Amino acid sequence: MKQIFLFLAIIYSTVSISQTVLTSYPIDLKTPKEECETLNAENTITHDVFVFIASPNNFTILKYNSALFLNDQFVATRQYVENRSMMGYSFSEDGNPTVYWFSPVEKNIIVIKYYFETKTTKALKFTFPTENQTIIAQYQKDNNFYLILKYKDKQALTAYTFKNGIADEKFLDFSSFTFRDRKTQQKTFNQILNENPIEKMDSGEYNPLYRVVAKNKLYTLPNRLILTLDQSPRKTQLFDINLENSEIKEKTFIKPLGQKNPRTSNSFYHENKLYQLTVNSNELLFDVKDYDSGEILKSFNVTKKDTIRFNNSPLLMQIENRKPKVIKKTASFIKELASVDAGLSVFKNKKNLFITLGGSGSNSRTVSMNGFNMFDDFFGDFPSNNYSIESNYSVFLESVWTKKLELTTETHEPLAADKIYYFIDNHREIFFPNILKLSNYSILGYYDTIAKEYVLRKFTDGFD
Repeated sequence: MKQIFLFLAIIYSTVSISQTVLTSYPIDLKTPKEECETLNAENTITHDVFVFIASPNNFTILKYNSALFLNDQFVATRQYVENRSMMGYSFSEDGNPTVYWFSPVEKNIIVIKYYFETKTTKALKFTFPTENQTIIAQYQKDNNFYLILKYKDKQALTAYTFKNGIADEKFLDFSSFTFRDRKTQQKTFNQILNENPIEKMDSGEYNPLYRVVAKNKLYTLPNRLILTLDQSPRKTQLFDINLENSEIKEKTFIKPLGQKNPRTSNSFYHENKLYQLTVNSNELLFDVKDYDSGEILKSFNVTKKDTIRFNNSPLLMQIENRKPKVIKKTASFIKELASVDAGLSVFKNKKNLFITLGGSGSNSRTVSMNGFNMFDDFFGDFPSNNYSIESNYSVFLESVWTKKLELTTETHEPLAADKIYYFIDNHREIFFPNILKLSNYSILGYYDTIAKEYVLRKFTDGFD
């Protein structure tokens, strides 16, 4: 699914997107695309960049230095990992990569370390009890690889940390905590997660609207997890999880409440602050709270008769991947937002905080073709007045703040990720795209089916 951004509306009117080819590597995969995959990675200690290219018979690893010059390469067979996909990677203290190969059929992981010095490998099998555990998240952090699993018969999670060839297991017990659903009925931890599966947020990256509307979100921090549960319209239940000692601390943040009961609500954790949103048919309420003290740092209460004063973009509706349409009235925006799953996303670059506030849904709706209707511009002329249309759509606004939570009048500039998705959409020769975010820019890696090479391109935030 594509990300939904206001910037795309801006990019539509531009002629080109600034990007730089950093390097390319000639390789002819000669195979159907379903049988290949690629992955880009950075060793966060040495800042070497690695490209992993898997074809049916071979596995190629390209090693670049921090200036993106090719230093070394390693071509291995697919022995032990036939019919497996790359799940993730880690780097050992000696700088060599380890790749984790998963089989959905065998439901285990083959762990292979690749030694560049000797061009040899070392493989082992990691098996977990699939009859009572399922994987809910996997991610890389500080050169380590992490797996988070959910039990079927226990009110708990398991966290595995893979570091230097060793898998450290932590049992995270939630059985002593109390959980309630939207109707305040008591539920078990597993029941809450079954009703609203956990969505992992990408740390340090922009998380798009269609993901942040999830009610249960997992935030990955160094040796720490933050789990937020927003099934209740009135509070955010938050768990601070220490991955070193398995300690779990619970915190509760009451959501901003208006004159009517909320129809939709959500939260987003970012750098020791919790951003909370509630919406009913008449009001939009938005608070920012300090994580440690619970103190309200910023608060907005917008009624349908008010003008929203913290947005740096128009109020927008987007149907599928069409160009966003401006919603002119606050009342119309609040009405639409109250009818979908609300969410918000916070992203920081070197200068500002970028906040997306909105919601998304997929409904069969009766659309009037006479008079004002949000959908009119998308469907053209029809011979009768009303139609039932199944579509995915979102309503949202963008806001730009300083890092001190001060409002700005700045234009919401396009992020590197927006440019990358636009670039991909306009180049049919691109296959197996991967995005790697570095400290100052992002890299798009992909296989060029025309040039028969693997390309790394540089994209930066901001207007060009």
